[in-house]
Amino acid sequence: MNYSVRFSKKDPALFFKTLRQRVNAYFADNQIDKTGNINMYFKTIVIMTVFCAAYFAMVFGFTPGWYALIAYAIMGLGKAGIGLCIMHDANHGSYSKNPLVNRIMSHSMDFVGASKFTWHIQHNVLHHSYTNIYHLDEDIDDKPFLRLSPHGKLKKYHRFQHIYAFLLYCFATLSWVVSKDFRQLRHYNKSGLTKKSGFNPTSETLKMILAKALYFSYALIIPILIGIPWGIALLGFVLMHMIAGFLITVVFQLAHVVEGPEHFEAEPNGVSENTWAIHQIKTTANFSTKNKFITWCVGGLNFQVEHHLFPSICHVHYPEISKIVKQTVQEFGLPYYEYQRLGQAVNSHVKVLQSFGQAV
Repeated sequence: MNYSVRFSKKDPALFFKTLRQRVNAYFADNQIDKTGNINMYFKTIVIMTVFCAAYFAMVFGFTPGWYALIAYAIMGLGKAGIGLCIMHDANHGSYSKNPLVNRIMSHSMDFVGASKFTWHIQHNVLHHSYTNIYHLDEDIDDKPFLRLSPHGKLKKYHRFQHIYAFLLYCFATLSWVVSKDFRQLRHYNKSGLTKKSGFNPTSETLKMILAKALYFSYALIIPILIGIPWGIALLGFVLMHMIAGFLITVVFQLAHVVEGPEHFEAEPNGVSENTWAIHQIKTTANFSTKNKFITWCVGGLNFQVEHHLFPSICHVHYPEISKIVKQTVQEFGLPYYEYQRLGQAVNSHVKVLQSFGQAV
């Protein structure tokens, strides 16, 4: 069945128009670009250095034997940083005002094993358009052993998902690079989304195969060839993905699968009563916005409300524009979901998982 949602165009109070004018005025008055700045580029250098230094220390023999696991663990942190802080902005076109730089940096996702192309469709096109709408937002689709929407299919084992979910999150990026990208590409090719997005299915398939081959070659095969025991290399490879998978998945879950944000079900040829902007407000939450360390590490994705409203603005600007967004949202009587501390957001996520695991 073809599901769809058409958002209302009626905004008599002019909420989003007012908000955009105020945000645009902030950038104009301060004479700054909406894209990345020196802070963004410095962060890129730090994260890429961490990832590459750990890798080269391993392959050039500075981390013999079991010490290779330490290198892989550090690479896991770097991998998460690349995904959250570099690739994400680049794929939204907010890393730089130069489109070529954005395209180059967006391939950092291919560099760490995932597909920039399938991410673009799943995240930019589907998730940002149809946030928390079951059948359309693939982030909350039924997953093996996880029910992330109150509209998903309920299984008996879901009653325990709040207990085992975080373990499954550890394997998210491993599943992603091994099988998820291929399943998604096959689905997008078959459904016509690839062509509709302006890409050639055959070309994208070949690009993905080549990118995967290069990734597995440098991340797993080369370490084995230079003398690291294959068992340690394989264990380290999995450890790297477990660290990255856990960090990346938790960050994104705390944005939408917590108490507060609403969930919707797509209906055939359905029409939403909300405008797109108001829908984003109602389905998204922030966390730990006062914690500068967390903000730096997660690429500003703890300011998820601001990101969903202004995905083309680089995350380094979110702390400032969040003041404008919060004030405007409150003026218009709309909800602004926010958890002051990370622990509160995690606890809320656990409660929602437990709720979704039970029959109503």
